[in-house]
Amino acid sequence: MAAAAAIALKQLDDQPDALAKVYANSLFSLAESQGGQEKIEEVNSELEQIMEMTRSDAGFVEFLRSAILPMEQRRDSLRKIFEGRITDLLLRFLLVLNHKERLAHIGAIAAAYDEIVQDRFGRIEVDVFTATPITQDQLTSIGDRLRGAIGREPVLHAYTQPEMIGGLKLLIGDQMVDASVATRLRKLRERFETHGTAEVRSIAERMIDEGV
Repeated sequence: MAAAAAIALKQLDDQPDALAKVYANSLFSLAESQGGQEKIEEVNSELEQIMEMTRSDAGFVEFLRSAILPMEQRRDSLRKIFEGRITDLLLRFLLVLNHKERLAHIGAIAAAYDEIVQDRFGRIEVDVFTATPITQDQLTSIGDRLRGAIGREPVLHAYTQPEMIGGLKLLIGDQMVDASVATRLRKLRERFETHGTAEVRSIAERMIDEGV
């Protein structure tokens, strides 16, 4: 089912565009007027829950993008699905999207809303990839170093990729910083092919000294 949902999700518009940003800004303004940062964060969390549904439920994705289902029937279904589970603000927003036949844009709108939230509160999403599971202390240390380096509050998400061998990769916003051992070994091989043994031996010794 998850694989089917992933295929179906490709049919949703999940990249922020001008229209998505208009809707996201409107939702942000409404949330801010109704409860400030607390309400803004609550709505953002609820949008992420909805996006999680699209990642795991192909039927829900099809429901959002269906051009056959009558608007009134989809409205009633939205109320049954979400009433009491999300804020009235977000439910009313979904009903507006339904009325304007924009539900298939919810992925792009959610992404645009999250961008507004991160920018407003000086945060940035950072994905941390390591070969083995990282401890909370290590994650905290990475966060502290990033905070000083980029001047923003990093929101860290840890992932394990055994094929990395060692080291780490950081996806900071949309920029990848790759310090994995696999990447460094690949670069070492490329230097060997280009420059020969002596220089590569020197680089390897420095890597060992650095504890890579």
